[in-house]
Amino acid sequence: MNRPVVAGVDGSPSSLVAAEHAARAAALRRRPLHLVHGYLHPLGYGVPLNPYDLGLPAPTEESGKMLERTAADLADRWPDLTVEVRQVAGGPGATLIEESRRAELVVVGSRGLGGFAGLLLGSVGAQVAAHAHCPVLVVRPDEQPIPADGPVVVGVDGSESARLAAGYAADEAARRDVPLVLVHVGPPDGDRPVPEEVEESQAAYHAEAVRLLAEASAAVRADHPDLVVREHPVRAAGAAQGLIEASGAASMLAIGTRGRGGFTGLLLGSVSQTVIHHAHCPVLVAHPYDRAD
Repeated sequence: MNRPVVAGVDGSPSSLVAAEHAARAAALRRRPLHLVHGYLHPLGYGVPLNPYDLGLPAPTEESGKMLERTAADLADRWPDLTVEVRQVAGGPGATLIEESRRAELVVVGSRGLGGFAGLLLGSVGAQVAAHAHCPVLVVRPDEQPIPADGPVVVGVDGSESARLAAGYAADEAARRDVPLVLVHVGPPDGDRPVPEEVEESQAAYHAEAVRLLAEASAAVRADHPDLVVREHPVRAAGAAQGLIEASGAASMLAIGTRGRGGFTGLLLGSVSQTVIHHAHCPVLVAHPYDRAD
């Protein structure tokens, strides 16, 4: 199945940045790019109010032209890329989640039209990041230059979700021909003499970090023997803070949907949610592919 890379486009700056990242991802993967516009408001605006009018509104000419302009611009920049456009009568979040069932990757901007300035990730991006059936790349307009040759960074904590993220991150680093950095975040070091039991706890953490990083590194090297892999234990007040700091020099940060200690009912753990909102680079959320299709 030749799964496409899918980007949600509504004409907003963040969605146009998402489309650009999606085009690059599709070119690296040699997959087609699908630009999708869900043209009903997620709360139902645009649906006929008359219960006897069972038809859905048609897509607008304006949104069609917006999609065609975006597709033409991307095709000019990536001449070998196959670009298709489509409008769907559905809310943007629900539309992209459904598209993700058949996608290689879904790319979303941090805020589309109608987003509140104080929110780094809008409701559509949050829905897709939490509920997609394939990996999701969350991007936003650059607040600072993102190094194209920067490493791909991934958080490692020994969970199955983190192992999946490490595999996706390694694939991405290999495609981009950049190093992969495995990061394990532990508690901060004390700046004053500590009791013996605390020293023992710190030593135990260090041993666990070394073990987890070595295991993750071995798994990655088995699939990508030529990939440059670096192991990076860091200390921070929390896992999210450590990963956000590590994202500063990265071209991409990959995270699992839930780490150790996550609640089964939550599709995105608190660390993942915080990182998606505040990372300094695009964030790859490592959902497994839907095997139902």
